[in-house]
Amino acid sequence: MIRLLPAAVVLIAAVSLPGSWSAGPPLPVARSEVAVATIVVASVERMYVIGGYANGNVDQSLVEVFTPSAENGEMTGTWRDVAPLPRGLNHVGAVGYHGKVYTFGGFSSQNNAAVADANVYDPASNRWSPIAPLPHALGSVSVVALGDEIHLVGGRDVHSVTTHLVYDPATNRYSSRAPLSVGRDHMGLVAYDDRLYAIGGRIDTPAHNTAYVDIYDPRTNEWKSGAAMPTPRSGMAVIDYAGKIFAIGGEQRGMATAFTTNEAYDPGSNRWSEYAPLPEGRHGTSAAVIDGRICIPAGAPVPGGSRQSNTLLLYLLKMPPLTVQITD
Repeated sequence: MIRLLPAAVVLIAAVSLPGSWSAGPPLPVARSEVAVATIVVASVERMYVIGGYANGNVDQSLVEVFTPSAENGEMTGTWRDVAPLPRGLNHVGAVGYHGKVYTFGGFSSQNNAAVADANVYDPASNRWSPIAPLPHALGSVSVVALGDEIHLVGGRDVHSVTTHLVYDPATNRYSSRAPLSVGRDHMGLVAYDDRLYAIGGRIDTPAHNTAYVDIYDPRTNEWKSGAAMPTPRSGMAVIDYAGKIFAIGGEQRGMATAFTTNEAYDPGSNRWSEYAPLPEGRHGTSAAVIDGRICIPAGAPVPGGSRQSNTLLLYLLKMPPLTVQITD
C-alpha cells in the first residue's frame, strides 16, 4: 500500500550553529532500533527502513521504503511496505550495494540474543534471499560498502567484539581483516576517501560510551586513531555529508532524553566542529543522504526502547538544487 504524505515545511532548528532542520513525510509506523539503507531503483534513490521495535514488539520484520520527490523546493515523497525480513529482528546491520539491500546479524529479543542471519533484498522481485550466514552471531554490527566489498566491523555477541569481517558478494564468502583495537557496538561506520571511519559506540552497555575515532586503510590493513569525538555517544546516526562525517544524536544511560548533539569530523584537518542540534533527541536509527539532505528516519526520543517515533528529520547545510523525480 502506498501512502501519500505531505512534507512539513516549518523550520524547526535554531540558526546559531550551521545548518537547519526540517521535517519530511513521517513514517507510517513509529519505530526505533532500525537499520537504514539506500539504493537506486528506476533512477530514483530510495531509502529502506528495516526491522527494529514497532507496534509493541521488539522483533519486527517490517520493511518500509521511502521514495522521494520534490515540490516547491521541499522534499516530499511516499512511504510503502515492501517484503518483510525473513524473521523479525532489531539492531540489524544493513547496506545498499549494486541495487540491492544486504542485511547482517541482529538481535531476536530486546538488544539481546544475537543471530548469524544474512540476507539480500532484490527490489525487482520484492524478495529476500538468504546469503552465507555470519561466521558467528552478532547484533549491532556496523556495515558499509567500500569498493567491491562489504565491511562488517564491531558488534556484540554477549560482549562487544573487535571483529572486522569482509563479505564478498561475488563469491558469497567472508574473510577477516585487522580487528578494532577496542571492541564496541552501537558504533558508526562510514567509508570516506577509500578509508573506513569507525566512530564512537559503546563497550557492552550505554553506561560505557566511547569517543573513539578509528581509521582503517585497506591498502595496509591497519587501523590508526583520529581525533576523539567531543561527546562520547552510542546509537547515533553517522553519515558522510558535505565532505565531513556527521555524528548525530545517540544515547547514554541515565539521560532523560536522547542526545540532540550534532558534531562533524573533518578528515582533512582531523578536527571536530559543532552543527545545528536535532530539534528533538534521537537514537536507535541511522541516516542517509538524499537530494543533498541528511535524512534521519524514526528512532527513539528517550534512551532505551520504551518510546519510538515516526518522524523523518531532514538536515541542510545549504539549500541544494532539487530535481523533480517521477516515481514508479
